[in-house]
Amino acid sequence: MTSLELHTGTGFLSRPYVTTVLAMSADGKLSDSYRTAARFPSMADKQHLEQCLATADATLFGAATLRAYGTTALIKDAALLEKRGQQSLQPIHIVCSLSGQLDSAMPFFYQPVARWLLTTSTGAMPWQEKQPFERVWIAPTQSTFGKTDVRFDWPAIFTELKTLGIHRLLVMGGGQLVAALMAHDLIDELWLTICPLVIGGSQAPTPCDGLGFSLKDAPRFSLMAHHSIGDEVFLNYHRQR
Repeated sequence: MTSLELHTGTGFLSRPYVTTVLAMSADGKLSDSYRTAARFPSMADKQHLEQCLATADATLFGAATLRAYGTTALIKDAALLEKRGQQSLQPIHIVCSLSGQLDSAMPFFYQPVARWLLTTSTGAMPWQEKQPFERVWIAPTQSTFGKTDVRFDWPAIFTELKTLGIHRLLVMGGGQLVAALMAHDLIDELWLTICPLVIGGSQAPTPCDGLGFSLKDAPRFSLMAHHSIGDEVFLNYHRQR
């Protein structure tokens, strides 16, 4: 089933088709407990990520992921760039940050991509006099526990993304963002690369952090494809609905 064919009982999706692509250690960690930039995947995994990026209208990632790396992933393969045709060479890169606290000196702000910031009215304030983002989007939020815990209203955000012409969205982490989207059943497809190392640590980030799910309510996926390159295993899952 392709992104254009996916539908619900009430008709075609009113949001983008969402694919998450992550590389993790053999024990399910995205990085170490210091949340160091995880540069352990091979060149084959980097090429795989490029292939996923080449199918996307936009990519979404959390501020912590950006802070760890300082850069974002780019499509560099000439054949992939050519296949994008009339699309922009790179997908739109959307950073989500409630606080908006990002270092404008990061290399990310000098990379050849269209940048959007998904934030709050408070988070938007530091960027009012700066132009590194093509769009600073004060997104809908929800409050829990009174008004002490503000979170993005992801269903409303994704509906708006569809109206902005984003039909295929690639999520590149981190675990907190993936957990929030899983909780709203907003992930349709999952690519996992299992890399040959063990990191360990109870505080090390995983592909889906947050509060977690009970076994009864855990989102279920079907394995659609798998292959290995060298010592890495690539798994492709689709959401069971």
